[in-house]
Amino acid sequence: MNRRTPAPCAVFILVNTLFSVRLFAQYVCEFGNGPVSSAQPSGITPAEIVERFATRESIFKAAREHYGYTVDVTIETLDGNQVSGTYKQVSEVALDDRGERVQRSTFAPESSLRQITVTKEDLDDVRNRLSLVFTAEELSRFSAVYVGQQHVDQLDTYVFDVRPKDAKKEKQAEKDRFQGRIWVDAQDFVIVKTCGKNRSDEYPKSRNAPANLTPTFVTYREQIDGKFWFATYSRADEILHFPRGGVRVRETVKYSNYKALPAK
Repeated sequence: MNRRTPAPCAVFILVNTLFSVRLFAQYVCEFGNGPVSSAQPSGITPAEIVERFATRESIFKAAREHYGYTVDVTIETLDGNQVSGTYKQVSEVALDDRGERVQRSTFAPESSLRQITVTKEDLDDVRNRLSLVFTAEELSRFSAVYVGQQHVDQLDTYVFDVRPKDAKKEKQAEKDRFQGRIWVDAQDFVIVKTCGKNRSDEYPKSRNAPANLTPTFVTYREQIDGKFWFATYSRADEILHFPRGGVRVRETVKYSNYKALPAK
């Protein structure tokens, strides 16, 4: 997000803000998780787990292109625990008269955000990056390191840390910049949860210029039509540190009403 903020009052604010950034991001990722066991998987190797979920990801990616759904986005700034500004948009993904897949806004009241501005990159997060799938082709640009096993809500999962193999490549696509953790269901070998940063932060050379920052998002998936695992809920709650001060930002994205679109 592109945000202009007031200058910090003291070094204490800077230190406290940096601590809060880590604290909020860690809470978002770990909510609902049990302790991590570093034990190796039984009867299967980490590489085989990656191969299995990558195969399923290819199926899910192709299937999602043939579904319509509702996207409900809420972005808030907070002063302490009080909401100080809100951006809201509800959109429908469907087919137009020519049979092309489009996204139309159905509810978008005037934004009351004052400390931040919603940018094209933020909207691209909602449309594309939060529902990023890790097919074999995508994973060729990432390293996936096995972390261990973890109980997440009602599921037993395998945990992997994922990061770009070369995040500093100038021409690398923005979708390749995800860096974080993924959780793979230990029974069906499907990704059920991801948590990380979906793109790189951009800081300006000039102190007076706006920065383009993004928080850490956790994204949950659910089974749709008994066979596909699609993103249904994403959340971020973090104090982002801008050149001129920190702003607490809370974001919620809901994907609902998945329905198979008629064939073109």
